[in-house]
Amino acid sequence: MKKDATNILRRCEQNPVIDVKDYPGVAQLYNPAAVKVGDETIVLVSVVEHAATHGYGRDVGQTRIARSKDGIHFELSDENFIYAPSNLPGSELYHHFIDNRITKIDDTYYIITPVMVKGYQSPVGMLGKTKDFKTYEPIDIITAPKNRGASLFPEKIGGKYYKLDRPGGGYDTCDIWISASEDLVHWGEFKPLLAPGYRFWNTSKIGPTPPIKTSKGWLDIMHGVFTPAGGRTYYLGAILLDLNEPWKIIGKTNSYILAPEMPYEQHGNSDNTVFACGAIGNEDTDELTLYYGACDKYICMARGSLSEMVNACIEGI
Repeated sequence: MKKDATNILRRCEQNPVIDVKDYPGVAQLYNPAAVKVGDETIVLVSVVEHAATHGYGRDVGQTRIARSKDGIHFELSDENFIYAPSNLPGSELYHHFIDNRITKIDDTYYIITPVMVKGYQSPVGMLGKTKDFKTYEPIDIITAPKNRGASLFPEKIGGKYYKLDRPGGGYDTCDIWISASEDLVHWGEFKPLLAPGYRFWNTSKIGPTPPIKTSKGWLDIMHGVFTPAGGRTYYLGAILLDLNEPWKIIGKTNSYILAPEMPYEQHGNSDNTVFACGAIGNEDTDELTLYYGACDKYICMARGSLSEMVNACIEGI
């Protein structure tokens, strides 16, 4: 019998590593983006408070920083980290800063944040940066609406920056595109990369995360959504892109790599949901560490072999 990729990742025994019940006043925790900074693991967490804020007639998401020395025990800040540029026309309309994607380029951490714009088609992708996760500098809006999930590659390819785009938002049928830039702000050369529906677990929509460079290609962890009669389910899978021509897919997992199978992944504010905004890969130690949101209530972690995940894409299992 042909094997699949469903057993590459192993869940942390201490899951969930961040639990909404430990933070009074917080209604939702979800969709983390994680990076290693020195001896610290830093996770940007999307947070919604119980108290209505900002006068938008809805709960509004913030981005808060969680820090850990061991990657398991975290302290979550109570301060919002992401905000819109004050010189952006209509900046007061920008709200709901969620689902961040972090990419380190040289000595700077660039963050693309999907942001809602009151009264307008949205979200749009807002680019910002930090060097230390103590101060944040918003730069500009770098996508047209709707775009939720734009993700930067960590280095130039052929003299250009590249990013993966996820046109659409909310309940749209969503796919993945790729685009290029000379300066990280002005983007063009848009090309379709992957449409949903190549397997059951991604029939409704898909979305990318920042690619991880490996010796065999760019590994990208993606989410997929299946909407049967019984309700919506979020899964995770992976694709592999050519190192020099990243608009070419050279492999993908046919099986999902993570599904909502544990109680904390099945019941919460958004049932049957596992969702990631990135992963940490290390070829030297052959580790792939994935922090993911579960049911918009918990932050969890899973870990596995980076090379096994890459080979699963190549073999199409």
